Amino acid sequence: MFFQEPLVAIVLVAIFLLVAFPVHEFAHAWAAYMQGDATAKLFGRLTLNPIVHFDPIGGTLTAVSLMFSPIMFGWAKPTPVNPSNFRDRRNGDVIVALAGPVSNLVMALIGAAVVRLVVALGVDVPYLVAYGLYYFVAFNVLLAIFNLIPIPPLDGSAILFRFLSPQQAWTIRPILGRYGFIIVLAAVFLGGRLLSDLIFGVTDFLVGAA
Repeated sequence: MFFQEPLVAIVLVAIFLLVAFPVHEFAHAWAAYMQGDATAKLFGRLTLNPIVHFDPIGGTLTAVSLMFSPIMFGWAKPTPVNPSNFRDRRNGDVIVALAGPVSNLVMALIGAAVVRLVVALGVDVPYLVAYGLYYFVAFNVLLAIFNLIPIPPLDGSAILFRFLSPQQAWTIRPILGRYGFIIVLAAVFLGGRLLSDLIFGVTDFLVGAA
């Protein structure tokens, strides 16, 4: 995912750092707060302010990879939660974990609706706006799908552990916790093309280009 035009790259980086990432992390914080955990709120994370959710390393990697690499990779600052405060001790982790990907899916659907409306009305928009709208949908689809991979530190791991027996979770969790980030990196580099095809296939379907 490499964009030669600097202005296009800047717009796409802005979509990630100013919208997609902050909304994703805010959704985690809000879901945790609704579950009775005010940890994120106490840390000032119950907000859409992108500065609060910005991770220096993850954000820099996002910008650099979008502008200079064929593979996009990066992250926002993880939202702090304390599962022991959840009202639903059994399902609270899953609810909070799913809130992030669901928020991105909702944004993707809203973005796709805007694209379809623009096309239906025959509105002639500047290419930069058209690029921005399309990749707004694509990036949110990316975050929704990628974060559902059931490997820590991604959100899908909470779903995995929910459906494992306590003994299985006790055995597997330390291993995935130690090597999960490496596994995720390997998945990005080895399965990047497959993931990309899936993301843009879903995006094209949503915007009506499939």
